[in-house]
Amino acid sequence: MPSPQQARAQASAITSGKTAPEAEAAPTSQLRALFDQPRLSPGQRRIAQYLIEHLTEAAFLSITELADRAGVSQPSVTRFAAAVGFSGYPALREKLQSIALGALAGGHATAEEDRGNELQAAVDAEIENLENLRRDFADPDQVIDVGRQLSASAPLTVLGLRISASLAEYFAYAARRIHPDVRLVTRGGSVAYDALLQSREAGGTWVLAFSMPRHAHETLAAVRLARGAGLRVALITDLALGPVADEADVTLATGTGSRLVFDSYAAPGVMAAALLQAMTDADPERTQARLEAYEQVSDQHQFFLRD
Repeated sequence: MPSPQQARAQASAITSGKTAPEAEAAPTSQLRALFDQPRLSPGQRRIAQYLIEHLTEAAFLSITELADRAGVSQPSVTRFAAAVGFSGYPALREKLQSIALGALAGGHATAEEDRGNELQAAVDAEIENLENLRRDFADPDQVIDVGRQLSASAPLTVLGLRISASLAEYFAYAARRIHPDVRLVTRGGSVAYDALLQSREAGGTWVLAFSMPRHAHETLAAVRLARGAGLRVALITDLALGPVADEADVTLATGTGSRLVFDSYAAPGVMAAALLQAMTDADPERTQARLEAYEQVSDQHQFFLRD
């Protein structure tokens, strides 16, 4: 494996000849653009992070060495290469080497030299998601209409399976303060089927479903069952197109943060809060009465600390 000094010498040879460096963009930017395209699993993101943080060394590792350094199996490295659009690890390594040599020739800093930037890049990506959501909210009619429909559904079912459960729990917790009958479903299979069918039999008309990556088969099955039972489905997800979105009556799509090993959900969280706001505005008298009653109960039983 060439040392960084040998790699720098190779880069010097490239720049002294007729071949130009691979790209002018900073190497970490090139890698993020390369790895941000597909929907990577957490294990694959570990490989991506290792490559970003140790580019000048990792670009010259064998598949065995890379798997060992990243703490994954060799087949995982092969699947990662395919997931980011290469025929195999050799083709990916060739691309990595061209980026690494260009970095050394151009004197670019890499993530290995400035590790803090990876977390900053994750925040920047979330800021971009929120800015996109802000532009979407320039026309709030769809959110207002969905909030009105959810408010009128009694009971209202909130569905979130696997990684989406946390968002569903947040929404259901808040919605119970302003809605008389909110039913939370965070388990799939027959448990979800029972809850959805019972909700419809009790007079419910809508389900709010969350489907965050990686999208689960059981979420798709539950959404299909809900619609088959006569319930309408509003979906908060990261993709406007796809199997789950195709089954929903209304899709509210907003980006998730995918820079880190596990996704972050700043924009979906704001979307959920916006729907809650729309529900409060849909029936202000009920909202006020329920909030005041809850405050009385919370004071009586001292639910919260006093500052």
